[in-house]
Amino acid sequence: MVEPLIERARAALENAHVPYSDYRVGAALRTADCSVFVGCNIENANYSNSLHAEEVAIAEAVKTGHTDFERLAVTSAARDGVTPCGMCRQTLAEFCAESFPIVCDLGDDEATEYTLGELLPNTISQDTLAAAERRGGSE
Repeated sequence: MVEPLIERARAALENAHVPYSDYRVGAALRTADCSVFVGCNIENANYSNSLHAEEVAIAEAVKTGHTDFERLAVTSAARDGVTPCGMCRQTLAEFCAESFPIVCDLGDDEATEYTLGELLPNTISQDTLAAAERRGGSE
């Protein structure tokens, strides 16, 4: 049986706007109160303005006052085990501990689960910025 959060991510990727890469991504983010927020990637001809599925889901949650996240599922139409990119990992690190679970869809009933700390070791955080400031510099 496919994890319900992966099912939500799969449904979200159907709305992806991907005229350039044709690589659909969906994400589903569960909060501590069991609310689920979904996102899909939205490409733009100016690639730097493209939005990633994970950041769309995070933005949806934050805009309604949710910042306590429990779990994230990510999928692509290719079911290739896609993981969040570095930018999305850093955004997750703003709200989540290193132990935060990220489930990556491999298709059928298969998935790989990582922690945020595994995907983004030694992240930039409020603590690392404060430590750099105390040393009189930035990292």
